[in-house]
Amino acid sequence: MLVADALAAGRSWVLAHGPTAPGFRGAFFSGSVASRPATAEHPPWSDVDVMVVLAVEPVPPKPGKIRHRGALLDVTYLPWSLVADVGTVATSYHLAHCFARDQVILDPTGHLRLLHATIAPSFADPAAVRLRCENVITTLESRLAALDPSRTWHEQVAAWMFPASLPAHVVLVAACRNPTVRLRYLAAREVLGACDLDALYERLLAVLGCAACRPETVRRHLDRLATVFDEAVAVARTPFFFTGDITAAARPIAIDGSRCLVDGGDHREAVFWIIATFARCLQILTADAPVSVQRSGAAAFRAAVEDLLGLRGPDDLRARADAVLAVAPELRRAAATISTSGREPDSRPRYSSP
Repeated sequence: MLVADALAAGRSWVLAHGPTAPGFRGAFFSGSVASRPATAEHPPWSDVDVMVVLAVEPVPPKPGKIRHRGALLDVTYLPWSLVADVGTVATSYHLAHCFARDQVILDPTGHLRLLHATIAPSFADPAAVRLRCENVITTLESRLAALDPSRTWHEQVAAWMFPASLPAHVVLVAACRNPTVRLRYLAAREVLGACDLDALYERLLAVLGCAACRPETVRRHLDRLATVFDEAVAVARTPFFFTGDITAAARPIAIDGSRCLVDGGDHREAVFWIIATFARCLQILTADAPVSVQRSGAAAFRAAVEDLLGLRGPDDLRARADAVLAVAPELRRAAATISTSGREPDSRPRYSSP
């Protein structure tokens, strides 16, 4: 399948289902697929992110992964309040990028195209980039400050890991790149390498904990994750916001995509999504699986977190959170260097997107 076909599938789904959603106000593409060449191959372990804006709150649970016309769509409902103010969207690191290019699918109110027309001309201006980078840093600081050692171990790890990986997003935002989720480290490595900041990249992996991981270790825990993933899919009943990522339809992304990274020599870059997926599977097992399956999954998760990230308990998480926060000054300096290096918005990544 070509990128053009995948995007056409996303448009087709929105045209068929979007206008019937309560409070429908429009839809747009998010993620990296819309910035790829239309004639490029769209790999089976990549989905198409579709944001559907609704003027109702709370919005319904996200539909998640949907197979439509051969493409795997990841559909999310977004409340109107998040996009209503142009200035707020312009400084939001994960939303502004969606409007740097024309990624609007359907816009009955005209507001989404107004966002594009307002944000795109100044998207790459150093001052605008700096504000978005600060938005990332503020987000990671607030989330790391909110760590709760009373929660279950898999919940603690997940609550730490997502903000702990946001330094990679600072790098991507500084380069006017899409702040991709699963491939954030692979993309950040390319940006930092192009700016002769390879040492900072190694530091980002070190504070995450996977700088010294060996490929065979990552592969062993990925194999165990594949089993836990299938167990979670089989028992899942309780709805979570990430439910669409733990389904048979999503397996090519969660498991096959990670395996492609490991097999390609990017095993360290695979660790983030392996552990994130593991934690989500544990949340499903804890809610819905028999106790024996819960215990087996929890043991596998604990072993993976210890071997791949070097984390054994809440004290380790707090220390590692402090290490992430200590990188902030260097991140700001690097972001200033990257943002003034003459890179164009949405410059095409040279890495293969496994």
